[in-house]
Amino acid sequence: MATKDFKTAYKTIMDDHFPDKMELSFYDDKGRQTLFYDKVTWQIGDVLKGLRYGENPGQEAALYKLVNGNLHLGEVTCIQPGLYLASDIELLQSGKHPGKTNITDTDNALNILKFFTDTPTTVIVKHNNPCGVAKGKTLADSYYRANIADRVAAFGGAIALNRPVDKETAELILENYSEVVVAPEYENGVLDLFAQKKNLRVLKIENMDRLSEFVGKRFVDFKSLIDGGMIVQWSYVPITKIKDDLIPAQTIYKGKEYKINRLPTQKEYDELLFGWFVESGITSNSVIFVKDGATVGIGTGEQDRVGVAEIARDKAYRKLADRICWERYKTPYNILSDKDKKTEIDEEVKRNKGGLTGSCMVSDAFFPFRDGVEVGIREGITAIIQPGGSERDFESIEACNEAGVAMVYTGQRSFKH
Repeated sequence: MATKDFKTAYKTIMDDHFPDKMELSFYDDKGRQTLFYDKVTWQIGDVLKGLRYGENPGQEAALYKLVNGNLHLGEVTCIQPGLYLASDIELLQSGKHPGKTNITDTDNALNILKFFTDTPTTVIVKHNNPCGVAKGKTLADSYYRANIADRVAAFGGAIALNRPVDKETAELILENYSEVVVAPEYENGVLDLFAQKKNLRVLKIENMDRLSEFVGKRFVDFKSLIDGGMIVQWSYVPITKIKDDLIPAQTIYKGKEYKINRLPTQKEYDELLFGWFVESGITSNSVIFVKDGATVGIGTGEQDRVGVAEIARDKAYRKLADRICWERYKTPYNILSDKDKKTEIDEEVKRNKGGLTGSCMVSDAFFPFRDGVEVGIREGITAIIQPGGSERDFESIEACNEAGVAMVYTGQRSFKH
């Protein structure tokens, strides 16, 4: 019996049968409002090609960009056509040209990156969740910090950078395997370096210098159901953008008032807002830890909040072990065979509590009990940001006051499904 080559499925390019144009119309007693879309294709050699395939080989898929129309519902207006990002990328190097997950990972990276246009920042996304996000003094610094935050998860990810890529950054990127690199521009010689990785998709978005214009803008978000039905919602927009938007943790329970004793320092406010913006791009339930403008531990998509806090904590420990091992011995921790070296790393990670001491804790929804915040408190966090609104908020407030931890509320949940 012949052996089947399962790898060929990933090399197959689907010929999709989606039409070149699409229209979405909304009707009410005032008339019709229509959004007009064109299908996106790329010139690959002598052939025009659309998306390689959908989420899996065998699923036809098409990418459309909004080219005309408008939608006004109540006080909300849809983003206007013409200012394109992920739907109109320039493909500088294709290798395997993009599939659906490459585009959605890129888009989610941009959704996070739009909050950090004032400083060199890198967002690395895998399976539509960030594995590392970091600001830096230079672009290379930001990339290194984002990648080393979870070097293992970043393998095969999509890298979004908000500055032109220089050779120093490119050389760092080439040390790990990546599916996608997207940036506003590439300096001389960088594309020659990237050509060493024939399957790397190198994307350019000139409009990235206008990313900040997307903050607060709404688009129509569609979710199709098993029977062909559809849920339509406006996209999520954080209402908390600056320090003054944050609310000191407080609540009343059974007639007694509870207040947080300590407010964040300015540095903690900066860290909390950084974490809250990153949080908006993470699948819920989620809890993350951030420190010095970088993610330390990211917990995503868990059913219970204390559980996802523990996942974020445990990942911080594992990722610090891998970081130390990689920087010291250029070997992944998981394959380090020297037991003495491994013991030395384990003891260092334990002493530093996974790098969590002095970090800030971020949650996309309220903590229903104190056990969630205690996961971070035991590791030495100094401040927490969360929406607030639990019937038992007093438990979290008491836990923070006992530990001298600051806590603020956003007053807005940040679920993402």
